[in-house]
Amino acid sequence: MIPTATLYHFGVLTSNVHMAWMRTVCGRLKSDYRYSKDIVYNNFPWPEATEEQKAKIEQTAQAILDARALYPDCSLADLYDDLTMPPELRTAHQQNDKAVMEAYGIDKNHPAFKSESACVAELMRRYQALTAQEGGK
Repeated sequence: MIPTATLYHFGVLTSNVHMAWMRTVCGRLKSDYRYSKDIVYNNFPWPEATEEQKAKIEQTAQAILDARALYPDCSLADLYDDLTMPPELRTAHQQNDKAVMEAYGIDKNHPAFKSESACVAELMRRYQALTAQEGGK
């Protein structure tokens, strides 16, 4: 739970960028992911988004919630079944992913746009830069 979270936080945390980070750094219990604030969230290199980029992510995050609301009788498991995901929800996530990537300065020509491993490599590069700054203080 993040008590002061905004739509911007929701948008970034539900993006493929954050999910790629999570799949790489989180622990596992059997085959289930174990999301930890100390390992996953606190170490996640957030984008240095402009106010315009934040507003765009808020819009795309709201579109995700609006698409979910179209199916009040469906569980999240139903909505996120890859074979039966409603097209409105898939499109909303794709738009959100694009907005978050833009906040990182990643466009369609950047390797991180096309590959999860390249995306994680970019995030690790940013994480190393952040920790190097902290170490130099």
